[in-house]
Amino acid sequence: MEEIKKIKVLVTDDEADFRKLMQFWLESKGYTVLTAPDGESAIQLVKESSPDIIFMDLRMPQMDGPHAIGRIRQFNKDVPIIIITAYLEDLKIKEASSYGISGVFYKGKDFEQGLCLLESVLRRHKKLQK
Repeated sequence: MEEIKKIKVLVTDDEADFRKLMQFWLESKGYTVLTAPDGESAIQLVKESSPDIIFMDLRMPQMDGPHAIGRIRQFNKDVPIIIITAYLEDLKIKEASSYGISGVFYKGKDFEQGLCLLESVLRRHKKLQK
């Protein structure tokens, strides 16, 4: 039987507890998970590990999500990026959208909704690559 390539997910969030929870939850669903505490680390991981999809927090110290997404788009225009935010009305969503994002995951929502969003984005991205 052919081995299925595990999907690599990068979770970028400055809140360590949220990062660990997302990592545990996604790994329990069969994904390979990389984590980064800030935008600069995320950029480095994208260059080194080529994740299949990225969850990126909007509000982080040092380098926020939109700035990190802009930098990632300079060398990787195709990787799907889902932004993470705790705020329903966040002006940074519009800023991040200008760099091309695939969706928004609200921290207050159930992780199952995050999984549905992740799978939907991956399916859509796979169709676009064909």
